[in-house]
Amino acid sequence: EEGIPFIEVYTKCSIEECIKRDPKGLYKKALRGEIKNFTGISDPYEEPCSPDVVLNTEHDSIEHNIDKVIRYVKEFLHVNYDNR
Repeated sequence: EEGIPFIEVYTKCSIEECIKRDPKGLYKKALRGEIKNFTGISDPYEEPCSPDVVLNTEHDSIEHNIDKVIRYVKEFLHVNYDNR
């Protein structure tokens, strides 16, 4: 809706890493054809065109990614709400 603030955060991770992290084994089931319409396997996955924040969860620490989000939100709030 117009007028409602929105920040797009893209959590980037390779399909190989997603498979490693999958505790329920859903990716492996999808690869075997047991799950249909699985995003990234049998259905396409499209990265966002221009996210506000990109978190590389495969290569960066949790602490780094948290800090990145907090910094962005603080800047977003400063730019959009300080002069009201």
